[in-house]
Amino acid sequence: MSSTLTELTLPQPTVQPREPDSVADRIAASAAATAGRMTTDAFHDWFAARGRAGRFSVERIPFSQLRGWSFEPGTGNLVHASGRFFSVEGLHVTTDQGPHREWFQPIIKQPEVGILGILVKEFDGVLHFLMQAKMEPGNRNLLQLSPTVQATRSNYTKVHKGTDVKYIQYFNGPDRGRILADVLQSEHGSWFFHKSNRNMIVEVTGDVPLDEDFCWLTLGQINELMHRDNLVNMDSRTVLACLPAHRPRLPAPDAFLSALARSRDPQTGALLTDVDLLSWFTAERSRHDVRAERIPLSEVPGWTRDETRIGSDDDRWFDVVAVEVQAGNREVTGWTQPLIEPRSRGVAAFLVRSFGGVLHVLANAKVEGGFLDTVELAPTVQASPDNFAGLSVDPPFLDEVLSAGPDRVRYDAIHSEEGGRFLHAENRYLIVEADEAEAPLLPPAGFQWVTVSQLSELVKHGHYVNVQARTLLACLNAMSASTYDFMGTRAHD
Repeated sequence: MSSTLTELTLPQPTVQPREPDSVADRIAASAAATAGRMTTDAFHDWFAARGRAGRFSVERIPFSQLRGWSFEPGTGNLVHASGRFFSVEGLHVTTDQGPHREWFQPIIKQPEVGILGILVKEFDGVLHFLMQAKMEPGNRNLLQLSPTVQATRSNYTKVHKGTDVKYIQYFNGPDRGRILADVLQSEHGSWFFHKSNRNMIVEVTGDVPLDEDFCWLTLGQINELMHRDNLVNMDSRTVLACLPAHRPRLPAPDAFLSALARSRDPQTGALLTDVDLLSWFTAERSRHDVRAERIPLSEVPGWTRDETRIGSDDDRWFDVVAVEVQAGNREVTGWTQPLIEPRSRGVAAFLVRSFGGVLHVLANAKVEGGFLDTVELAPTVQASPDNFAGLSVDPPFLDEVLSAGPDRVRYDAIHSEEGGRFLHAENRYLIVEADEAEAPLLPPAGFQWVTVSQLSELVKHGHYVNVQARTLLACLNAMSASTYDFMGTRAHD
């Protein structure tokens, strides 16, 4: 595979040696291990068996067949009879910049904070991650690999009167283990209003009973699975993005992977210092005047409700629909609920370049109506191209991403978004090499070059890096010499 990396010499800081046996070193060792408690082939057999063992079905229904859900008199908001879970309301957004200065839309309001947690434990000196084969009604293939715990507060406090959430005691009880990561992260700002989940990684040393829907995998095995379509779910990806930055132990076979390895090291040079990067990001938040006001769903102009959907009058963006769900291995085995269904597949991509032998990604300070604090760092491109068909403006860098030849595409996989609230929401995630003509050293306003290590540091704090960029960070961390054979070839082709 040819390399197009552009080099710019940068001064290197004084390097302080890392403490031996640090968490980062142990994570790197797990990333280098491509076999653990079970082989990857055995995992696929186990995963297929879990799919056959479950009773899963999702059927679209009219709104009138929703149980426990109704359109609230007066506001028209779609709400649950318990007053919990979530509601579908209206949103009115105005901003002072960009091609779209005002819009109206439905949006999910879910004020409670859930837990997305992965349990880790050493076996034979190697960290393993406890992953779950979990059905979500919105997943394209229903069953995907989820974190140990993926639960809203309503779930783990049993508002739904179902069974206990398995392993929850390791994250919020007296049996909680050693915390490796714990941070509130935002969810999709285009579809959620001020939604956050607690992303946790907890290490334990004692015996952990293994339920039949769970398995222990090394990080190297998970990284291999990250190159397959619609297998590792969104909640797993966002938690994995919260892992401490770690350099791979295996030698890199080409210039790209060498630059990526250096980019993961916090002691290598970056175009901007951490202080300058934070200053730029603060300035981006300050220069945008964004006002997002919740309004009654019945007062959202340009959207129409019929018996089976709420959709935009121009047939773009997304619909709100209703489904009947049967899932034999969930805390509740049958229910109905609303879901947001996008009209088309999206694209989320980082353009990347090497400066001073260190890989940088081009991040975008992006406004989304549901964000808690105006903007978050997003991929270079985050859009559904079909939504812009016939319009006078395309998102910046979209053409550069979509026209990239296979020799420039370093990662390419389709991943589902949050299957508990969105129906068949997918993005094509890409890592694409660029040159000066396609992605200049001095990018346009709202864009900045960032190293992988800097992204990892920002992810330690809530509401800095959005969920799509966190997925791409997990994808970048999944790229190493051990997974090199997956790169450049899409698993679904």
